[in-house]
This record gives sequence, structure tokens and C-alpha cells, in this order.
Amino acid sequence: MAKVAFIGLGVMGYPMARHLASKGGHDLTVFNRTGAKAEKWVAENGGRAAATPAEAARDADFVFCCVGNDDDLRSVTTGKDGAFETLRAGSIFIDNTTASAKVARELDAAARARGAHFIDAPVSGGQAGAENGVLTVMCGGDADVFDRAKPVIDAYARMVGLMGPAGSGQLTKMVNQICIAGLVQGLAEAVHFGKNAGLDMEAVVDVISKGAAGSWQMENRHKTMIAGTYDFGFAVDWMRKDLDIVLTEARRNGAKLPVTALVDQFYGDVQAMGGRRWDTSSLLARLEKK
Repeated sequence: MAKVAFIGLGVMGYPMARHLASKGGHDLTVFNRTGAKAEKWVAENGGRAAATPAEAARDADFVFCCVGNDDDLRSVTTGKDGAFETLRAGSIFIDNTTASAKVARELDAAARARGAHFIDAPVSGGQAGAENGVLTVMCGGDADVFDRAKPVIDAYARMVGLMGPAGSGQLTKMVNQICIAGLVQGLAEAVHFGKNAGLDMEAVVDVISKGAAGSWQMENRHKTMIAGTYDFGFAVDWMRKDLDIVLTEARRNGAKLPVTALVDQFYGDVQAMGGRRWDTSSLLARLEKK
């Protein structure tokens, strides 16, 4: 059992912290910007609620974080009353936020300056993956630090991999989002085409999902897409945030991402339709708009 802090109890962080306490058996202290949510988590799962990230991180062996973006991350780490104020030498800060590789490298340097360690560890699998403890975790950091952290991360993960030095986890998550953007647009166009052609799309997907066209998106999203139901899942707002990170990095490293850039614009159209919190599969709604 380790002393663990968890900062950020949102849609993903809340169940991830629960798995660390229940499956991992760790002693948890939690912090959330809205204190009532932290108190609710403690009432359900035990442990303690902290008033600040610095208080949560004090004396912790592992400090986990899952917040919104780069600015949020800097605020709870190196900002006033941030976790790095009390991060002790030898401890490991594990960031599950989907953020930029730049901020990951910044925080790695800041942790090293305190004699501590940093791993950028964005996740894939969405809310369902977090609830069920089967996330895929893409890590950047030193190999020996990763080896210490992996058994703890395993509490909420199905797959945990070290991708390279600090920032590599975030870069891998960017690759993941590039793949998803193209897949969902392709699936949306396929369903749209099939419906217009008068095909029974349930029957179509039952056949083609077993062949080369099959994907996680097809298996898990075709029914709700056909039904036109999008009030769940990974929100369009979050995907646009992620794709902005991707496109910014692509401009820096010279990668050409024409399809990703186009799909990002399509998600902008979905936002304009009122679908900011719709699941990313709502690209079909844009095609079906009259």
C-alpha cells in the first residue's frame, strides 16, 4: 500500500481514484477544485479530502493528476498552493491529463529540480474505460521511474506502456486522436451513405465489422449513430481541445495532417449545431443536417 494523492475528480479522475483505493488498496488523499465533490468522493470511498493540491501532495509517494488543459495543469502543479510546493524528493507525479508535450517537459524539469520524478500518462478509453478500470495509458518518463509507477497505474488500466522520455506519452495520445478523428469521420460517412442507399445498416455493420473495415468505433458506436443518439461519451468540446494540441504540435514538427485539420473543422460545425457535449460520433449529425 502506498500513500497516494489524486488531483482532479472529473468524469475520468473520479473513477480512476476509486480504483486506486479499491483495487489498488492505496491510502488516498484527494483534491478537487469544487470541494464538495472531493467530500462526496471521500464519503463513498474513504480517505481524506485536501483543501489545496499542495496539501494533497504532502508526504505522498505517488501524486496523480487529471485536469482539463495545460493552464489547469500548471495551476495545480507549479501555481500558488500547487502540488510541486510540497512534492517530496523521490516521489512520482503521474499526470493523466491530455495536454501538450511542451508542458510535460516543463513539469518533468520542475519535478527533477525538487529531486522528484514525473511521468506524463494520458489515457484512452473514455468514461466507460475509467469506470471499468480498463484504460490504455501512454507514458513518457524514465524507465526506472515507470517500473515503480506501473504497478500502481495498473489499478485503473488494461494496458500501460512506456513510449519514451518525458512528453512521449502526450505525443502518443496525439497519434491516438489522429487515428480516431479519421475513423469516426469515415464511419459517419459510411452510415450516412448506407442509410441514403436504403440499406439495413445494422445488418451491414454486422457483416463488415468482421472484416477489414472493423474498428472499436464501429463496434461500439454504430448502434447509437444509427439511432441518432449522442448524449453520452467523449464530448466534442474535449475532442476539439485534443485536436488543437495535435495541430499545434504538427505545426511545430512539420507533420502534414490534412484530414485531421478538416475533421477538426467538422467538429466545429457540430459545436455550432449545439453539440458541444455530444459524443464524438455526432459527426454523423452534421451530415444529416437538413
